[in-house]
Amino acid sequence: MTVRVGVYPGTFDPIHNGHIDIIRRATRMLDKLVVAVAANAGKGPLFTLEERTRLVEREVSLLMAGNRTNGCRVVVKPFSNLLMHFVKDEGGQFIIRGLRAVSDFEYEFQMGANNARLNPDVETMFLMAAETTQFISSRFVKEIGVLGGDVSSFVSRHVHEALLAKFQEAGPAG
Repeated sequence: MTVRVGVYPGTFDPIHNGHIDIIRRATRMLDKLVVAVAANAGKGPLFTLEERTRLVEREVSLLMAGNRTNGCRVVVKPFSNLLMHFVKDEGGQFIIRGLRAVSDFEYEFQMGANNARLNPDVETMFLMAAETTQFISSRFVKEIGVLGGDVSSFVSRHVHEALLAKFQEAGPAG
């Protein structure tokens, strides 16, 4: 029997409730899910790769402790190489991507086509964002938070605390 392995890549800066929902739902279809935290320094992340990886590990451990992964093994790994090389190294057959809006689809469709050209044996699976999380993005979480807005309904308590600490380190906005 073939083990179905998927890779859910992202910057996760920070991980939010929409990401958690995609992780939880992807576990329904897979035997193993690798949540791949991208270095992606070009995006100028708020959190370091190590901090983001720790935050994602914490969120995944809570999912697993709550038996919310449907028996799927979930691991978290940072990566800085080409996604398709990472997927191959992990033995993945699927790339998991979340879609919030039509604008996401256009970008993800192009990425999926490029990835298929690089390795036609890897399928991209798109999961639609849940109605309750489709408006959440890491960018908006950071923009609202840095200006003093309440983002506690977008992220877990642990991530919210990490954001508050990071914003306090940075000092007042503006």
